Amino acid sequence: MFKALILAIFLIGLSFAQDYMTAEDAIRIGLKNNFDIQIARNDVKIAENNIGKGTAGFLPTLDLTGNYQKSRTDQDTNSPFSFGSTTSDNLGGRVTLNWTLFDGFGMFVNNDQYKQLAVLGEYQSRDIIETTVVAILSAFFNLVQQEQLLDVAISAKEISKTRLDKEKVKQDLGSASSTDYWNAQVSYNNDNATLINQELRRLIAQNDLNVLLGRDADTPIQVAKKILIPDLAYNYEEILELAKKQNSRLIVAKQSKKVADNNVSLSSIYFYPRLSFIANYGYDERSVNSDSPRFEDPVETISRDGIVGLNLTFNIFNGFRDKIDRQNARLEAQNQEYVLQDQENKIASAVREKLETFYKRMELIDLEEQNVIAAEKNLQLNQDRYNIGAASSLEFRDAQVNLIRSQSTLIVARFQARITRLEIEQLMGNWEIPQ
Repeated sequence: MFKALILAIFLIGLSFAQDYMTAEDAIRIGLKNNFDIQIARNDVKIAENNIGKGTAGFLPTLDLTGNYQKSRTDQDTNSPFSFGSTTSDNLGGRVTLNWTLFDGFGMFVNNDQYKQLAVLGEYQSRDIIETTVVAILSAFFNLVQQEQLLDVAISAKEISKTRLDKEKVKQDLGSASSTDYWNAQVSYNNDNATLINQELRRLIAQNDLNVLLGRDADTPIQVAKKILIPDLAYNYEEILELAKKQNSRLIVAKQSKKVADNNVSLSSIYFYPRLSFIANYGYDERSVNSDSPRFEDPVETISRDGIVGLNLTFNIFNGFRDKIDRQNARLEAQNQEYVLQDQENKIASAVREKLETFYKRMELIDLEEQNVIAAEKNLQLNQDRYNIGAASSLEFRDAQVNLIRSQSTLIVARFQARITRLEIEQLMGNWEIPQ
């Protein structure tokens, strides 16, 4: 089963107010409430319940049956031996024991197969939980991203409003052209529309996260507006080595291969005879009441019988179905081997791709941070020049748009780098998921 620790790579690392949801909070709530995770855990319990001597066929079966019947017969006859009209009561019971002594070693193979299926179920459940945790964290960081973009949109609208107010004053005083005023009005309206759309994207991001957390979609969520990207302390060879050992999907593929190999063994048991021990005990009681003067007292009959024996069955021919099943089992085992090899290739390729992507996105972050600094200085310079009339309204707007674009691009770059970092952790399987 899964260990009770949350991995440190997902901690935000800052001290937030209690009203703010952290990445750790999102994982904790999701592990408790997410429906896919709850289903996965129940599937593990089902697979574990199937382990045992009884399900494998080692233990005997014992059946108890009972019956009671009451009947009435009206009979007209001149035979002196007739009972005449009668009323009968029949009571009976039977106990049957059936114990398979030999089934071509199928009991042993079945017992091992149920154990292998339980292990497979646990690995599959872990893969589902890990995938769901990644989805939860991606939704969480997306909400943070949308909050940051919302702040950018609010700031852009405020700057445009200030510019519009100034142009309005200039127009009223006759010191500005109508063109500058209407350009300012269009810019303000565009920024206002951007803000409205961003509010919607923020709402959708919140709803998506709530659904993954197993909560009502409209549950309010507050998050700290910062995405921290942990350092990657592994190189390509180290990540690949960890992925080969710990990646959940690769482990599932390996375990599926074991299950398929066991199925080959199971398909061979039908070529052996089957020997069963049989024991049977029955009790029957019958009482007949007759209106014939020859039978004043009820006629009662009690019978007991017991059977003990061995039953041997051996299929001689069934249309080659057993042979075909064994061939198909071998082909399925071969397919699982191909699946395993394909999964290994895909993981190796994904490790290299995600690692290169992460490095490139970190480079982009550095570049975009420089762009934001330059855009902020440029806007401040143009704003000062605009206030004294040395810069035109359009020059000021261009500087503002450049800052908005730079800030938005940096936010998206950080989000994408964080998600790539998350995907690398999933490939490595380098975390511990609590139950």
